[in-house]
Amino acid sequence: MNLSVMVYFTPDTANAALPDVVAKYEYALKCRDEVEKAEKEINFATSHDAKLEEFVRLKQALNSKVSKFYTSIEQLESTGVMAKSLDSGLLDFPAKRFQDEVWLCWKEGETEIKFWHEKHSGFTGRKPIQVSKESLV
Repeated sequence: MNLSVMVYFTPDTANAALPDVVAKYEYALKCRDEVEKAEKEINFATSHDAKLEEFVRLKQALNSKVSKFYTSIEQLESTGVMAKSLDSGLLDFPAKRFQDEVWLCWKEGETEIKFWHEKHSGFTGRKPIQVSKESLV
């Protein structure tokens, strides 16, 4: 996505993009899990007096996994979506409600975009999409 041109989603376009976005989100989670596993391996090796060669190998593997994780986040956000919290499973799609910028909100486990919130409110400010689709452009 070219950041100089903001793309706004409608509920329809957000829902159409959702399968691809969710796949990228799940890949980012997998990459994050790989980073956490590699960190545990390094901590274990350090606490068990591993040889320097083993530590260097584990550290290089961690660096590679961290790079892969950051790339996965870039790929996810290149769809126009903002990853608000991987831990909570929250993704926001930029949208407009009348002339106001808002977020269409997705939480892990939801099968479609059903909620929105104002720019400066978070998950707790979610409201059901009850207005006509024309008001979210």
